[in-house]
Amino acid sequence: MGTQKVSKARKPQGWSIFGILNTQTIRWTTPVLAMAGLWVNILPSPALTLFSNDNDNYRVCAAQLLKAGVTAQAAAQGCATAIRPIDLAACVATIKQRTKIDPTDALASCTRARRPRELAGCVVGVSLNTKEEINPAVLNYCSRSLLPVTFAQCVVGLRKEISLTPMQALDTCIDASERANGITTSPTLP
Repeated sequence: MGTQKVSKARKPQGWSIFGILNTQTIRWTTPVLAMAGLWVNILPSPALTLFSNDNDNYRVCAAQLLKAGVTAQAAAQGCATAIRPIDLAACVATIKQRTKIDPTDALASCTRARRPRELAGCVVGVSLNTKEEINPAVLNYCSRSLLPVTFAQCVVGLRKEISLTPMQALDTCIDASERANGITTSPTLP
């Protein structure tokens, strides 16, 4: 039988010099990290992705406005100044498709609206209820309202239950919404 030498200075086997990771962990994490590095290089940069999406918003806006019948200059100006160009274009397109309102007039109102899609819903809802009798007035009234959807619900709801002309319903609901929001002007004192 041969003699075996036993080392008295035992170094723990399987541990790295850093003392944190054992060699088993290093064996399976290295390929994972390498693959992650490859994926990072393959995927597009977030900055480029963000930039291309913004570019698409303005492109889609311009295309929709041109399709609705707005001039190229007005479409460029409207999309360039819009905070949400897609919402602006949707507002004009919806009003153009569902009413007889001129798209240039719709663009002017949609550009000023805080919530262009809600403005379009108001204009379309009230116009359908009034059978297109007072389109320019509907656009004006919906633009004046701070809550265009609520305003449209007021006009349509009152007209369904009470025999009001379209103008009476518009005046009644806009007065009520202005009073509720504290916008009314107080009477002048002599």
